Amino acid sequence: MNDDTRRAPRRNVNDQVPVTDTLAEAVIGRLGNISETGMLMLCSVPMNEDALYQMRFAIPGANGQPQTLDVGVHLLWNEPSHVTGQSWAGFRFLTLSREHKEQLRAWIAEESSAV
Repeated sequence: MNDDTRRAPRRNVNDQVPVTDTLAEAVIGRLGNISETGMLMLCSVPMNEDALYQMRFAIPGANGQPQTLDVGVHLLWNEPSHVTGQSWAGFRFLTLSREHKEQLRAWIAEESSAV
């Protein structure tokens, strides 16, 4: 992982944003924070080290309507949280459409400009 990936602006996600594993069609956790290059997730199911996943979650769009994003991710790290059965996991985006990347970038910028 290069340093530019870690320097990307991040948005803390204070709302409950569920993340679905699209292959299992099951909610597997919720967003903790996100950048245009990856995300931190609080997982409610065990995750496989160094695995690839297809995930889906929704962020607020320009008109307040939820915008669903589909992403391919690589699990970079995973460690237990203080709650039994949950863990924190860091993912790098492998696939993110141009449209979804622009939506994500705009949402992250909203938090930066509100500070």
